[in-house]
Amino acid sequence: KSTRIIFRVSYVSRMSITKSTFAERRTEFLRRMGEGVAVFFATPVHIRNNDVEHEYRQDSDFFYLTGFDEPGSVLVLSNSHPEHRYVLFVRERDKEREIWDGRRAGTEGAVKDFGADAAFPVRRFGALLPDYLQDAPSLYARLGSHEAHDKRILGGIQAVKRRARQRVHPPRAIIDPGPIVHEMRMVKSDDEIAAMRAACEITRDAHKAAMKATKPGDFEYQVEAVIQQVYRENGCERAAYGSIVGSGPNATILHYRKNNRKMEDGDLLLIDAGCELDYYASDVTRTFPVNGKFSDAQREIYDLVLKSQLAGIEISKPGTTFDQVHEVVARVISDGLVDLGLISGDKDEAFAAEAYKAFYMHKTGHWLGMDVHDVGAYYIGRDSRTLAPGHVMTIEPGIYIAEDADVDPKYRGIGIRIEDDILITEGGCRNLTEDIPKTAEDIEAWMAS
Repeated sequence: KSTRIIFRVSYVSRMSITKSTFAERRTEFLRRMGEGVAVFFATPVHIRNNDVEHEYRQDSDFFYLTGFDEPGSVLVLSNSHPEHRYVLFVRERDKEREIWDGRRAGTEGAVKDFGADAAFPVRRFGALLPDYLQDAPSLYARLGSHEAHDKRILGGIQAVKRRARQRVHPPRAIIDPGPIVHEMRMVKSDDEIAAMRAACEITRDAHKAAMKATKPGDFEYQVEAVIQQVYRENGCERAAYGSIVGSGPNATILHYRKNNRKMEDGDLLLIDAGCELDYYASDVTRTFPVNGKFSDAQREIYDLVLKSQLAGIEISKPGTTFDQVHEVVARVISDGLVDLGLISGDKDEAFAAEAYKAFYMHKTGHWLGMDVHDVGAYYIGRDSRTLAPGHVMTIEPGIYIAEDADVDPKYRGIGIRIEDDILITEGGCRNLTEDIPKTAEDIEAWMAS
């Protein structure tokens, strides 16, 4: 029997985001919005199959502004109503349903525990929405993502129009609230950084446990189970995304998810996995040899990917643009592929022609936060966004050589990606996941220890 090693870490007290923080966020959103009213809907419940529901997770924007995680809820934020700036429409308390589905906050809890100025049963939303919309110059609501929500919003506007003889007017414009709240979410507060650091610590130990548990003859799903157990042992609500555990040729499939192959001696294993803690995600990839020792060809490709990633991390600082990080990483990979004979020609010409995309076809990273592919603009107008303190991003270069690639056979079937979570600071950056073994020497030493 193989030995499974489970780590337990100490992380910030839950919830790391306090009630006062949610209140400050609402105040800032209202300030940025100006005169008007905003409506946010909770994530709907989705059926998985027959009468089985998918695991529920609240909409990130909704949770960011409220901390309220029940389905069937609506948030109204208003600068136009004389008394109600923050209103929740929620499910009513129901003793019978709570026996089946768990306790509900109800309208009383929405006020007492979540700070709402007023709370109403969600069944009254359609009747009361016109009262909040009338004479509001603008309505901030996201249309197009859910037809039933769109109908409720448009129905409210039509109801206000029918009050025209009462000398009231409907909103003159409907505006997506995303650009406001997403820009707020871009810059992480100290509380958010603490939550993300805790998620990264748990993810660190999940990856280290996975390295320890991996051996030839086991299946990918056994390693995935170790990762998931570390998450749950340490209080994570869920994985931030479905874990990618790809061995051998499966490591060359960017979003491989079956995780059912038997790992063989001489394989590499690529694990792209991160947990979610208190609604904040981590996102890490490590690639290592199943037998604990890189082959010469694997080591050549691995060291090239690592060299490119370290170059990207080094220039990640305030003033650098998001595209500049990718360009530096891609140039290191392109030049290295020429040196290894995987692409041919002059290095400058090969880079300009993007010949490296045959083996490195994705961008170098993405924003990270409440969503693993977090919100926030990558371009301001047509210009690449400049990094600023409080931004968190991934840096994740990779090289993927298909089994049938027209290259030296020793490189065929090698897939390698290395990914870390990077916080931009005043003086540069901080790697939140640097404690996970990453150099070839450190990986081999950890697996052998």
